Amino acid sequence: MEPTLPHINVSVIIVNYNSFEILSECLRSLFKFCIGTSNEVIVIDNASTQGNVESVINNYNNINLVKNKTNLGFAAANNIGLKYAHGKYTLFLNNDTVFLDDSIKKVFDYSESSSENRFVGIQLLNSDGSRQESVVQFPSLWNTITENFFLYKLFPKSILFNKYYQNCFDYNEPVEVDVIRGAFMFCPTEQLTKLDGFDERFFFFSEETDMCKRFKDSGGKVIFYPVSSVIHYSGATADLDMWFKFKNQTTGKIQYYQKHFKGIMFFFAILVHYLGLLLRGFLFAIGGVITANKKLILKGYYFFRQLFVYPKNQF
Repeated sequence: MEPTLPHINVSVIIVNYNSFEILSECLRSLFKFCIGTSNEVIVIDNASTQGNVESVINNYNNINLVKNKTNLGFAAANNIGLKYAHGKYTLFLNNDTVFLDDSIKKVFDYSESSSENRFVGIQLLNSDGSRQESVVQFPSLWNTITENFFLYKLFPKSILFNKYYQNCFDYNEPVEVDVIRGAFMFCPTEQLTKLDGFDERFFFFSEETDMCKRFKDSGGKVIFYPVSSVIHYSGATADLDMWFKFKNQTTGKIQYYQKHFKGIMFFFAILVHYLGLLLRGFLFAIGGVITANKKLILKGYYFFRQLFVYPKNQF
């Protein structure tokens, strides 16, 4: 007879690759603040090449560590964690997040207040307390244009030109949106199982956009819950290898177009994407030369280099 598992409200899945100081800060805040629900923590180490993950997690109880032999990517690693999840809800949490209060309890109570199938995200903050873009619209041809040609920067108050990042909205109450960021995704475990989790063909970037779309297409709702917030050191791990980040960003975007765009819409989305890379390459390179800033020059080089990235269509 198998032992009876304790009742668990939330399974917290954290994918880690190197960056053990960041992981330690995340876990410290999680165990300090998030005590209002019965939680289990599942850490998936994606074949880290530096440091020792055990030296971090051994400071805490109730952590299930899974060590991958190779870096399987963000989507696949989270899906491995999902196989170990026993909670009614699963929280996909970035290792570069820090809790300020019991956000898990707040979102849990909100999710329990309705029988609707919901994915819930919260407000992400920069380290200085300013707001990050925490929700975006599904990619479309129009918002692909406004993003790639900086129209959302040129017209920051315009609803028409800010549809992707939605910078002109100041949400104070829960609202239905298209996409919540993968840094904090609170989801009913049963619904994740029905979706088969993330699409593992996405290695890193755009996987949460794809899963939100599949969830909404199945009748679910994606909710932004601004009542709670966490600090998010956005890209802290990926920024350690700038080319890795840039290459996977463009790969993820193109893969999303491959999966969800068809015909002439796909052609123009790809065209706009590469024109946007070309524009950024020139702007960063010229700006770097004028200011003698090597980092800007390097970014310009990486944008030009992305012009030669095109993932095989797996869809």
